[in-house]
Amino acid sequence: MAENRASAKENTYGEGAPCWVDAQLPDLAAGRRFYGELFGWTFEEAYGGSVWARKDGEAVAGLAHKADGRMPTVWTVYFATPDVVRLSGRIREAGGQVVMAPVAVGELGTAALAADPEAAVFGLWQAARHSGFGTRHKPGTFGWAELYARDTETANTFYGGLFTDALFGPDAAPDFGRAPVSDVFPVEMPPHFLVHFRVEDIEPVLGAVQRLGGRVQVPLFETSYGKVAVVTDNQGASFALLQR
Repeated sequence: MAENRASAKENTYGEGAPCWVDAQLPDLAAGRRFYGELFGWTFEEAYGGSVWARKDGEAVAGLAHKADGRMPTVWTVYFATPDVVRLSGRIREAGGQVVMAPVAVGELGTAALAADPEAAVFGLWQAARHSGFGTRHKPGTFGWAELYARDTETANTFYGGLFTDALFGPDAAPDFGRAPVSDVFPVEMPPHFLVHFRVEDIEPVLGAVQRLGGRVQVPLFETSYGKVAVVTDNQGASFALLQR
């Protein structure tokens, strides 16, 4: 499958570009302490009791309290769309499902959650006042989204059909890719998206993760897009560190 980075022009993102990430955490205060020290994030109150993380004054991620303990503690990547309702319909037609129907997030935009044919969950975002990342691809900000799939051909067909322009258009550049689950994880691991955050020097950041109460889930390995290690925060949410 082709990989994409639809460029941000005047803080807008083309359909199919990863435009935002957020984490659902049991303890929001503990999340603020962990990520604040790890990435140098500052925080401000946002919609519905959630917080926005900022790096150098720019919005880079969201943290929210996980109200339902049965839900997973996870990072979710959101793909931009100009019409979340229409895209939700296309997802169903392509063999995916809509996990959370489109819902307005105040005046910020409209969000939905979907799953691909292998049940990997991802978000959709139709921007209003909040277009997404204020900055990315810098240390302490979003750098990549990797889909770990069991059936890579099914993934190619599904996402290639949904996000054709972003994946195959003339301006496409890497920001989203896919790999077999077995390349990195045990074969029994469910298909999922893994959010990557850029770091300048990965080794000391790995040490900081452990010092702050997280753990290394997959030790350092090489990819086509840089050095990567998979870690969890101090509440069990998985993410990756990426040194380009």
